[in-house]
Amino acid sequence: MKIDRYVSPTELILKNQIIMNDIRQKNHELFEKTDKTNKFMIITYGCQMNEHDSEKLIGMLKLMGYERTEVKEDADLIIFNTCCVRENAELRVYGNLGHLKSLKEKNPNLKIAVCGCMMQQAQVVEEIKKKYRHVDLIFGTHNTHNFPSLLSKAFGTKNTVVEVWDNEGEIIEGLPLERKFGLKAYVNIMYGCNNFCTYCIVPYTRGRERSRKTEDIINEIEGLVNDGIKDVTLLGQNVNSYGKTLENKISFSDLLREVNKIEGIERIKFMTSHPKDISKELIDTMAECEHVCEHLHLPIQAGSNRLLKAMNRNYTVEKYMEMINYAKERIKGLSISTDFIIGFPGETDEDIEDTIKLIKEVRYDSAFTYIYSKRQGTPAYTYENQIDEKLKHVRFEKVLDELNKIIIEKNANRKGEILEVLVEEKSKSEDKLLTGRSRMNNGVHFEGSDELIGKFVLVKITNPKKFSLVGELVEVLDK
Repeated sequence: MKIDRYVSPTELILKNQIIMNDIRQKNHELFEKTDKTNKFMIITYGCQMNEHDSEKLIGMLKLMGYERTEVKEDADLIIFNTCCVRENAELRVYGNLGHLKSLKEKNPNLKIAVCGCMMQQAQVVEEIKKKYRHVDLIFGTHNTHNFPSLLSKAFGTKNTVVEVWDNEGEIIEGLPLERKFGLKAYVNIMYGCNNFCTYCIVPYTRGRERSRKTEDIINEIEGLVNDGIKDVTLLGQNVNSYGKTLENKISFSDLLREVNKIEGIERIKFMTSHPKDISKELIDTMAECEHVCEHLHLPIQAGSNRLLKAMNRNYTVEKYMEMINYAKERIKGLSISTDFIIGFPGETDEDIEDTIKLIKEVRYDSAFTYIYSKRQGTPAYTYENQIDEKLKHVRFEKVLDELNKIIIEKNANRKGEILEVLVEEKSKSEDKLLTGRSRMNNGVHFEGSDELIGKFVLVKITNPKKFSLVGELVEVLDK
């Protein structure tokens, strides 16, 4: 569906505000009559971008008078915010949609909505319309801001409401949202991607790169800090491209320096940084800005130049290592994480050995390792030299073993270190422990009272685990 260019963003926002107020009034009247409040449940798949989109949907639903529930049987509205980067995520969505059919039969008033990246694919929308007719609403990534209007339409018809925009349009500022975390927040600085890696569906579902205005980003972060947020992660498919679409040109390094000046901010992180665009200027900025954390996520995907070329990554292993070594020299205590794709079409045993060689040279602190998943609509989908699934898994385990050896060793070497930790919550595994993260993104657990949640503390590492650190409280910091 094409965007109606005659409707301005301001008009859309005003229209949706009126609709939100109307739905809120109806929910209030329902509560007055029945003492019942309509509830919603939202299930989010995929990356931080999707998590942030869900925060916006939740913010709008709260303004409409809905309460959140984690029990699907109690929900009057269930939303799936989908991801299409991995096949497993898509299959889970289809499976969960199928299970909701019986719930809809028991509760005909239940509304089911599906949104996100999967919906930007025409074949997916057609499959849902054909096989999952109990779904009430389908919308995509480009019109999240129009959700109240779409929900209102779904209330007024028994047919599935479908509105998926073909292109991205203007960036809509000022949407209500409810942050998933009380101490830290994701802040989009840009949307879309122009890189067209041959395995990746994101440019087709998220659109072309568009940067938010610097003043809008700064205003949002200042508001977050005033509300008690201490840890901000700047989001973009490629943050190093920030500013290229703005009338007043500004680099990502310049933006980081502006965010670093905000009074009251304690930690600044960012992801994702594309190796073809990372610069020594950015690394210098990280080293010189006291609030920018000592953690760099720089996805390599493969340690073979031949595969990198086939993936259309537009950098070499040599260029990557040049920037890694410079970052290690400039930033004391830097931790480095990455992404790997195993089983890309045409991959050989020699390519895997090259990847393992790279792993041993960089010595990553953590890595997201994925088995290649064919995505319809990408160039690699049509490549003839696909890798056997069993061989993919054998190679995946081989790479993972090498990564884990180094990660475990690096964690063990942290015994006795004292780390600054932002305490986030009670541990999900042990009631007596609190958990948080260091500036290098280590997960740290220690014994302490709930009063420490939200505070910065110093923790001495006494018991390094395989993939986390356990320590003892040394000092509560005054921040």
